[in-house]
Amino acid sequence: MSTRFRTFERTSVVEAPCEAVWARIVTPQGINDEMMPLLRMAMPRGARGLTVDTVEVGRKVGRCRLYLFGIVPFDHDDLMLAELELGHRFLERSTMASMRTWEHERTLTAEGARATLVHDRVRFEPRGPIAAVPGLPGLLERVIGGFFAHRHRKLRRHFAN
Repeated sequence: MSTRFRTFERTSVVEAPCEAVWARIVTPQGINDEMMPLLRMAMPRGARGLTVDTVEVGRKVGRCRLYLFGIVPFDHDDLMLAELELGHRFLERSTMASMRTWEHERTLTAEGARATLVHDRVRFEPRGPIAAVPGLPGLLERVIGGFFAHRHRKLRRHFAN
């Protein structure tokens, strides 16, 4: 395995049943709520209205535009769902303008009837110019890790209200 790959994991307990958490995290609205105000993702025209539950596994959804602070275009994600276990787990395996490889696996595990363990595993390989700058891949790993901490806080907050 290339040492250029970076991996991190984050786990949180969300005070809501697994079914409710899944219903939230698979929609573009739920995804964007987790990411904002730091980032927003726009689905391609032909994929609007799709959810993680309804996309075809193994087939590219299309090019999702990423907007810093919700307004500044800065990257894109050629989104593809590689694996899906309905109500429990998905694995996104994509490429981005900035990443040769981007994998995001999210798993939900019921913690009794009223709580859900949310586990994210992210693995990525920056593209040439980013990977070539000493220290930048490590910094990027910390920034993306912080971004996923933000996503977990937003998800917990959504269900706390």
